[in-house]
Amino acid sequence: MTTTTTDVKALESRYVLQNYKRLPVVFERGSGTRLFDEHGRAYLDFISGIGVASLGHGHAGLAQALADQASTLSHTSNLYFHPLQGELAARLAALTGLPRAFFCSTGTEAVEACLKFARRFWHANGESHRTRFVAFRHSFHGRTMGSLSVTWEPHYREPFEPLIPGVSFASFGNVSELETLITSATAAVIVEPIQGEGGVRPIPEQAARAIAAACARTGTLLIADEVQSGSGRTGEFLYSPAIGLKPDLIALGKALGGGVPIGAAMLSEPVAATIAAGDHGTTYGGNLLACRAALVVLDELERGLQASIARLSGRLFDGLTALRARHKSIIDVRGKGLIAGVDFSMDASPIVTAALDRGLLVNRTSASVIRLLPPYVVTEQDIDEGLAMLDDAIAHV
Repeated sequence: MTTTTTDVKALESRYVLQNYKRLPVVFERGSGTRLFDEHGRAYLDFISGIGVASLGHGHAGLAQALADQASTLSHTSNLYFHPLQGELAARLAALTGLPRAFFCSTGTEAVEACLKFARRFWHANGESHRTRFVAFRHSFHGRTMGSLSVTWEPHYREPFEPLIPGVSFASFGNVSELETLITSATAAVIVEPIQGEGGVRPIPEQAARAIAAACARTGTLLIADEVQSGSGRTGEFLYSPAIGLKPDLIALGKALGGGVPIGAAMLSEPVAATIAAGDHGTTYGGNLLACRAALVVLDELERGLQASIARLSGRLFDGLTALRARHKSIIDVRGKGLIAGVDFSMDASPIVTAALDRGLLVNRTSASVIRLLPPYVVTEQDIDEGLAMLDDAIAHV
């Protein structure tokens, strides 16, 4: 018997922690770029589980690989070897230029690992005073205590303070501030090449140059949080190189598993050399099921999906630019590849609701921004349809 939205809401209200503000829809299945609710109504998914469902929904190759792996072996823990971690690590090393991988279950865990590894690096090198971190305004790196400490937005941070000490937040537009904050006491600078939760804000190239110069001058490590901008999202596997950044550590997650939870921290050899057995660990990280999913995603990217993102991006941003010309409430369009932010002169929440009513899934971030993260399998026809629904939703609001 089909479960109604009312039934689901009633059950959750009684037993599930009420820490999410959900939209009033229950999804029961998906296919490609579409999700279907309990009534069979189709929705065009332009948020893909917040950038996770990179291969869309019900991808036949991913489903077959997961079924095959689950029927063979899904988890043994990191007490033992299995054949897939090394294979995935080698693939990621070739794609990122960093030779060592630590696997975990989420992007937040990958960020947390990078922060710990940066501290460990300086401790091992006899400079245990280098404990400070520099992050940026509008940054979002996760909700664990370490990742939250380098997340800028006060409403995320304040209920859980005191967080880890020694974190400073810089502005991308103030080069002299960067030079002041990044010192010989700084363990690492952490930056999202494109800020996602903070409003889809690509890092200006001038700021990237200043970050790179300050890190080189002081020997400070650079952490690139590519959880949202990486794994192919921008048309390149990583966005850091496009703006001239050469990180010592990289955090990956979201799209890498195509819907199966996986995170990865990539390390340079000098950083990796300071990590000893027992310094960090995880029970689920790098299990066979997650590794198999990530390998399928990498295979699909290499078979042409990566190359198609640049073409699809042109279609998406041409359409969004046309929407900006038609609607005075749109003050900016930002992004790259298949991550886009439409910034409004008002709270964007009503537009999310109006889009849902029309069968389009988007979300609001940074109060005034509509964020679009379509799956990589999106088509030109999907983009045209989605933009038409968004156009109508904006006009309605």
